Amino acid sequence: MNMMTNLFSIFDPATSLNFNLNWTSTFILLFIIPLQFWFQSSRMKNLMFSVSKNLNQEFSNLLKSKFGMTSLFISIFLFIMINNVLGLFPYIFTSSSHLSFTLSLALPMWMTIILFSWMKNTKNSLAHLVPQGTPIMLMMFMVCIEMISQLIRPLTLAVRLAANMIAGHLLMTLLGNLGTNINTLMFPLFLVIQLLLIILESAVAIIQAYVFSILLTLYVKEV
Repeated sequence: MNMMTNLFSIFDPATSLNFNLNWTSTFILLFIIPLQFWFQSSRMKNLMFSVSKNLNQEFSNLLKSKFGMTSLFISIFLFIMINNVLGLFPYIFTSSSHLSFTLSLALPMWMTIILFSWMKNTKNSLAHLVPQGTPIMLMMFMVCIEMISQLIRPLTLAVRLAANMIAGHLLMTLLGNLGTNINTLMFPLFLVIQLLLIILESAVAIIQAYVFSILLTLYVKEV
């Protein structure tokens, strides 16, 4: 039990002062990202504009709308990606590994989409519960299945993001604890494995942010 407590202590947002200072990593970049603090363009700024431009083009093709609609999903992608990548640095709390963080993003977005769909497009929302070509005997079951699939969407969004971040960080923690007991001859191999794992986790951090935002975009497209 103590071993498991120590293992998951890296995901504990509490501090010795009984104040959740670790959560400040979620918002700290909001003070340095605004463009008015920069006098000239940097490579990081150009990279962010390039990513935003490509995402805007892709989201616009899905939603058939202009930047005003896609900017919300671009902001969600950048916000999640930055928090995921920050969690790979030492002594920085990974807020995206907590359901309180992921649910606070997924649940309001899902509720907004559902309420807008049922208030503005009630007939099509009801028709969407029964796929075209469904036999009459199966319609009742299909309605139940579609309702359940609609209700669990925010939970699947939140759990997918949190579980992927937790899994990678736990693996890195387990391998890191082995570093003090490993043989000297095997230490170079250990470093190579850790480096490859960090590269993999960096890719996962970006991919999970993209998956979260693209799924929200597809949910809006259904509306």
